[in-house]
Amino acid sequence: MDDEAFGGRVLASTAGYGEAAEVLAEQYESVTFEEVHREVLHLFPTRPGSVLDIGAGSGRDAAALAARGHRVVAVEPTGELRAVGMRIHAGRGIEWADDALPELSAMGTRTFDLILLTAVWMHLDEGQRVAGMARLAGLLASGGRVVLSLRHGPVPEGRRMFAVTARETVDLARTCGLGLLHLAEREDPHGRPGVSWTYLAFGGA
Repeated sequence: MDDEAFGGRVLASTAGYGEAAEVLAEQYESVTFEEVHREVLHLFPTRPGSVLDIGAGSGRDAAALAARGHRVVAVEPTGELRAVGMRIHAGRGIEWADDALPELSAMGTRTFDLILLTAVWMHLDEGQRVAGMARLAGLLASGGRVVLSLRHGPVPEGRRMFAVTARETVDLARTCGLGLLHLAEREDPHGRPGVSWTYLAFGGA
């Protein structure tokens, strides 16, 4: 499948998503924000703050967080998914951005109280993960948290994913000044055979 063009480059990390945008959006929206993030909900800010949702997909999480009073930037590099999200969550006060890790150049020097990466990190190769973690640390406000999930199991046809472990991710975060706050493992919320997830939360060390 063709990779997604972004800023004159080709993003292999988004391969397989554009042509399936409508189906994927329906899948994403079929489970609630609360169910997907049940392991880490207690780590999300309770007071209104700034949130960066990287790889926002259909905007399910961005919409839920905006409804809780947060100022949400939803980053989604796949144009087709971004268009679907902007349509189904119109009027929610979400700021959408065409951007991607590891650079996230459109974010400039902004900082965020919560940075959320749901099913994103394992799409990045080793070099992108190293650069991306440093960028996340730079985007995190004082007292803020990074929450990410890692998918384990068979890779869907046409997608690019890497076998990224929790240990590697924790060690990499530490080199960027981010300490582990929480680690949890769970089954796939969609019930896919052989698929499981690790949830990790980091804060300034």
